[in-house]
Amino acid sequence: ARTGTSVSHNPCCNMKLGSGAAKIREMLDHGVNVALGTDGGPSNNDYDLLREMKHAALLQTLRKLDPMAIRAEEVLEMATINGARALMIDNMVGSIEKGKRADIIVVDYWQPHLRPLNNPIAHLVFSATGLDVKHSIIDGKLVMYNREILTFNVDKVLEEADKAAYELYSRTGICKEPDIIWPVI
Repeated sequence: ARTGTSVSHNPCCNMKLGSGAAKIREMLDHGVNVALGTDGGPSNNDYDLLREMKHAALLQTLRKLDPMAIRAEEVLEMATINGARALMIDNMVGSIEKGKRADIIVVDYWQPHLRPLNNPIAHLVFSATGLDVKHSIIDGKLVMYNREILTFNVDKVLEEADKAAYELYSRTGICKEPDIIWPVI
């Protein structure tokens, strides 16, 4: 905290790799800026920051054996303003304030797994996933409407990404065929 250092907490990656559970409660109590991340695909298999919030909260609950180890609001701050602070752009993004960029998601709470809606923040942290995001606005520009990306062709990007990945695997040998115990149909 004294040096202004930020920490990027990647709980799913830490759990998948067996890296242990970071002492997030203690860091927050000492004034450390803790941001939330997903790390990379090979160490997480997922880039869903909403899902990552749930894992961040549950991992601290398990580590401390205390259901109040971390509040949903603290986890949401880790995913938003604390991330902006870590990148030193909190004057531009990370919260909804006059003069900041309008980076906003609209979550569709009219879903069975998000009902009854008695605490929107807790439901966002513990129950929502990226699939619940209905609209997305980046710097005031609508980029996703009714779950449809408006700014690029998603299928084309996915196809190009797969092709590039397989070419890289083939060229470098870094990814071999996995040992799958069940047949893939």
